[in-house]
Amino acid sequence: MKQLHLLLTLLWLALPALAFAQSKKDQAAATAVEALERQRFEAQVKKDYAVLERVFSDDLVYTHSNGKQNNKQEYLQSIRDGKSQYDKIDVEALNVRAYHDGRTAVVNGTITITLPPKPDGTPNLAHLKYVVVQIKDPKKGWQVVLWQSQKQPEAKS
Repeated sequence: MKQLHLLLTLLWLALPALAFAQSKKDQAAATAVEALERQRFEAQVKKDYAVLERVFSDDLVYTHSNGKQNNKQEYLQSIRDGKSQYDKIDVEALNVRAYHDGRTAVVNGTITITLPPKPDGTPNLAHLKYVVVQIKDPKKGWQVVLWQSQKQPEAKS
């Protein structure tokens, strides 16, 4: 009985250290995922298909702000075909939460996408709130498995 009490006491004393170690892994994952998000946005603008092929999971579900869904190949083809065009993507807010010992991340944020100008030449902007789920594949690294966005109302002057 005394040994069990000692073991439980040691376990109780070790819990803060274990929690700290896990939070360190989660913090490192959150930092890596934030960098990847910014790299992905840049790759979408530059049409860097090598990066996009790597960061999007083969089972990607990409839901546009208009509700249309694409898988990975459909989404990349929409960029190639000019259906999804990005002149610039500005990150306004970005929040990353890592889970499962740094193997899963949920991202939410706000971006402004500058699209090609409207036919009358006026600027064409899309203000979006979005959610992304990324997983860390042991062989491929961090990959986006889910993207969901929603258009935000235009700010009134």
